[in-house]
Amino acid sequence: MATEATPRINARYLEQFTNSTVRILGRVTALRGDSATVDANGSIQVHLNRDAHLTLNNAAEVIGKVQPDLSVKVFQAMDFGSNMDFKAVEAVVDATHRYKEIFYNAD
Repeated sequence: MATEATPRINARYLEQFTNSTVRILGRVTALRGDSATVDANGSIQVHLNRDAHLTLNNAAEVIGKVQPDLSVKVFQAMDFGSNMDFKAVEAVVDATHRYKEIFYNAD
């Protein structure tokens, strides 16, 4: 049974993954009702679902679909707390795209 790949991206890769499901790990910089702004090497507007419970200034991972306006419709969100090494996160994102044949189908 095949599963859908969810490559790790940041703001730099949003346009390449329009209409695709992705993973984004960044810092929550704003919360407004059912939306949030996440800083993942640039600001990303995310549209939260009812199960998302994020905390301002904490790290959070969102899994969702990149919309045509480059916002992300969240399917799942997890708060990762305040102690995150974002340099390591960026290294993982870079490796994901440098060795994309391991992580996702680039067709």
